Amino acid sequence: MNVLVIGGAGYIGSHVVKELMKSGNKVTVFDNLSSGLRKNLFPENDFLYGNILIQEDLNSAFSRGFDAFVHLAAFKAAGESMINPEKYSVNNITGTLNIMNAAVKHNCKIMIFSSSAATFGEPEYLPMDEKHPQKPINYYGFTKLKIEEFMDWYDKIRGLKFAALRYFNAAGYDPEGIVCGLEQKPENLLPRVMEAALGQRSLKIFGTDYDTRDGTCIRDYVHVTDLAIAHVKALEYIKKNNKSIKLNLGTEKGTTVKEIIDAARKITGKPIPAAEAPRRPGDPASLYATSKLAKELLDWTPKYSDVDTLVETTWKAYNK
Repeated sequence: MNVLVIGGAGYIGSHVVKELMKSGNKVTVFDNLSSGLRKNLFPENDFLYGNILIQEDLNSAFSRGFDAFVHLAAFKAAGESMINPEKYSVNNITGTLNIMNAAVKHNCKIMIFSSSAATFGEPEYLPMDEKHPQKPINYYGFTKLKIEEFMDWYDKIRGLKFAALRYFNAAGYDPEGIVCGLEQKPENLLPRVMEAALGQRSLKIFGTDYDTRDGTCIRDYVHVTDLAIAHVKALEYIKKNNKSIKLNLGTEKGTTVKEIIDAARKITGKPIPAAEAPRRPGDPASLYATSKLAKELLDWTPKYSDVDTLVETTWKAYNK
């Protein structure tokens, strides 16, 4: 298939591009390089420098004729979204509607969307499945939820079939070491642990008194390559079945903050000091998904999401 990857120079996007290419698809990357990196681009692909807030850029891109597109061009810092919701309204909501309008105008009828576990909010039960109530507790999650609702309507009215892939905690780097451009200004635990291992920052553990096996938060860390494979499988599913899908992508088990840090100490050989700090407001004790539906519909099972592989691949990328 001929696929446009919007945000394809970014951390997740570049891994998605690599898996799409491995599956024999023709890929074009559209990115404004605000957080994506030129070093993440593959010479085999066309690159279009453009902005999702400029309709002319999108119309020019989609006029080339694509069978499908992947949308990964959203701001994603939950905390920032509560301080600057206007930024997230304009980029995530207006930008996505611009993309969908351009796609429909140029008869591109398959959309793979990077959604988020943030659409669910506080867990009412675990593991979280697709039927879990969606009650986001930050504005970032709200924007992702609204986009899922827009896609429902565009499917009904315009026949735009979609996959909403709700990631839990994306982590790790390309096991083959080909994609190694570091994520810009990362907010997630594992990059912070790597920076601490390299002596670039101090590390804090926010909350050590949760009702978990070691007192620290449990999260569902999914390797970015596993996520990328799910994008390809979702594309193939829609092509075959002409149906839209909403899926949770997790490992069905959680890993604690201390378990990540301990694995990093073992693999890096660094002491990685970590100071205990008070809980952060809004952090649930545990958050993890069931991926039963993704297994059933896509035959998707995470292969790289064990703790050691997550840490090893990240450490190799940071050492480069």
